[in-house]
Amino acid sequence: MGFGRKNQEEVVKEETKVWICSSESCKCWIRDNFKSTESPSCPLCHSEMKQSTKIIEVLNNPSKSY
Repeated sequence: MGFGRKNQEEVVKEETKVWICSSESCKCWIRDNFKSTESPSCPLCHSEMKQSTKIIEVLNNPSKSY
């Protein structure tokens, strides 16, 4: 018997473009399709952000992106 077990959907992950904060002391990153400007600055420490990739869960953003 499997009391408490739920049928869970498989989490789909893929390589995704992200922006990572360049500050050594900050761990902030933003998905490329969720950025608010063409080249964003860090929302936490206001440092420059650099484009990179991460393997993360797929999320769709229905908003218009830059």
